[in-house]
Amino acid sequence: MDVVLWGVLPYVMLAVLVGGTIWRYRYDKFGWTTRSSQLYESRLLRIGSPLFHFGILMVVIGHAVGLLIPKSWTEALGVSEGLYHFNALFFGTLAGVGTLAGIALLIYRRRTTGPVFMATTTNDKTMYVVLVAAIVLGLWTTLVAIGAGHDAHDYRETVSPWFRSVFRLQPDVDAMAAAPIQFHVHVLVGMLLFTIWPFTRLVHAFTAPLHYLFRPYIVYRSRDAARGTGTRAPRPGWDPVGTRDNAGGRRSR
Repeated sequence: MDVVLWGVLPYVMLAVLVGGTIWRYRYDKFGWTTRSSQLYESRLLRIGSPLFHFGILMVVIGHAVGLLIPKSWTEALGVSEGLYHFNALFFGTLAGVGTLAGIALLIYRRRTTGPVFMATTTNDKTMYVVLVAAIVLGLWTTLVAIGAGHDAHDYRETVSPWFRSVFRLQPDVDAMAAAPIQFHVHVLVGMLLFTIWPFTRLVHAFTAPLHYLFRPYIVYRSRDAARGTGTRAPRPGWDPVGTRDNAGGRRSR
């Protein structure tokens, strides 16, 4: 069973995640969206959405540090085991609570706002259940397994080596099997979340408009200047980053 759970299922999940994302992009480009409902209600959305998105960003960063960076690297930088676990407990709890509060607001908004609730599909409901389960289980592992003082489990000796070994195509099944049950359940629900990811609204995360952080200022030009009939030559602005028109050329601003 350990071989199936920690040696086979990760690759099944990765195959569905990659293959499903490619399929969704090729055959459902116009459905690759969050299906924004801001038009129906914006007060709760203005609070819940940033809280959820910034919280989940902290969760992703925390997982990346904990799973990808070996224990020997942080020790070489002078980060003691106690300091590392304190940071993991403090920031992990902060990120988890913020994410959970944000998604709770979003679900409350979706349930109590008529037009938003009517636009909620069975697919959305399933996604919310799995996503909330993953967040709650993440908080559980943080508070119970990491925040247990001297009895805390060091996941960087079990879960982290297994995670890295999966991408080396040599899954360390024994390492993951040695982790407590909390981590087993959390990882299984996490794999389920990424398996359904391409088929839900969560897929929009793969096309987040990160280039907006680096785009130039908006350049306004008069109609006469654009036609070349004005008395003053148009002043060049920055080239836009990451945006193209349908013909493959640069889109002007």
